[in-house]
Amino acid sequence: MTSSSSKEAFVWIWLPNATEPVVAGRLESDNGNVQFNYGRSYLERIGGSRPAISIYEPELPLQTGILPLSEGLTMPACIRDASPDAWGRRVIINKLLGRRGPNTDTNELDELTYLLESGSDRIGALDFQRSPTEYVPRTARNASLEELIESSDRVEKGVLLTSELDEALFHGSSIGGARPKALIQDQNKKYIAKFSSSTDLYSVIKAEFIAMRLAALADLHVAPVQLIKAAGKDVLLIERFDRIPKHNAWLRKAMVSALTMLGLDEMMARYASYETFAEIIRHRFANPRQTLGEVFSRLVFNILCGNTDDHARNHAAFWDGKNLTLTPAYDICPQNRTGNEASQAMLICGNNNLSWLKSCLETAHNFLLSEEEARKIFEKLITAIEQHWDTVCEEAELTDADKKLLWGRQFLNTFSIEQ
Repeated sequence: MTSSSSKEAFVWIWLPNATEPVVAGRLESDNGNVQFNYGRSYLERIGGSRPAISIYEPELPLQTGILPLSEGLTMPACIRDASPDAWGRRVIINKLLGRRGPNTDTNELDELTYLLESGSDRIGALDFQRSPTEYVPRTARNASLEELIESSDRVEKGVLLTSELDEALFHGSSIGGARPKALIQDQNKKYIAKFSSSTDLYSVIKAEFIAMRLAALADLHVAPVQLIKAAGKDVLLIERFDRIPKHNAWLRKAMVSALTMLGLDEMMARYASYETFAEIIRHRFANPRQTLGEVFSRLVFNILCGNTDDHARNHAAFWDGKNLTLTPAYDICPQNRTGNEASQAMLICGNNNLSWLKSCLETAHNFLLSEEEARKIFEKLITAIEQHWDTVCEEAELTDADKKLLWGRQFLNTFSIEQ
């Protein structure tokens, strides 16, 4: 650990329908663990005109004292949801320590430092400050896409960022994922901008655009996307669904990942399963039957489009203090595939995670679906992909070479659709 390790941080939260945050409590680092307790002023809001909500239950219920960590965790999972992942950590390491390149050891900084040094416009309704009384957002000017692309290229190549480019890319350092990305705003909408990577073997950005568009055309609930060009490169814009404009300000919607709902962290992510996720949906979600059908359809679509990166941070729910509601789908990105056999990031049924439609049939009952209902979902999604494939590829201006590369390998791979 670096000597600049942080020992405490204060959690600020945007309550429902609020455009300004309030302090919720304090995080403290102790012997490698990060623990949380609510502040007295926050707990005094219970029953008030703008009542406090738990950051997430059952993990952090509204009660006094230091809250115990769930078994196997070193920090509350709902707090870790708001921390940067691989890409954001590389940006922060570059900024603070001058460490550069793809092999940068992101363990050089501790979790509280990552929370305190990442941008404030993070996913969800939390932010982190050194002060319990004064909120100072860590923001940057709304940089152009060309500047952001130049910034991400520098991080990838291991070149130290200039101060201006540093700030431009730093603004988006709090968002998750491993690929180059940034946050941008255009009038009354906010977007996550994803950039191509120097290591891409094919047009990954266009492939994700195609998958997201096909999912929407298949009637899945997905975030709207746009494909544009900047500095001669493809950029995917994903509209943020955790921000709502209000009177020249923004409401923030609280969110938790499926990893948090499952009570796991990254070290235990291999145990995450659709089967257990379905059980949580049945017992804790608003509109459980409708949600089960949507999540099952997303699982099927991931298999049909070759998205094997469907890990538990790529599923999420809004949290209002009482109920969970599924967010739109995001990060549906076909993965490079060389052979026939593939496996999903989450277990599908039991210990089976093989990317087969017949794996989905095995777990259909967990989603309260009959075999006939499951097969109808297969048919609907396959038909939608076949019907709209050419049109969406034209929208993306996909080359014939990439089109041939994706079709039958990532999209509608014969091995995967065998039933």
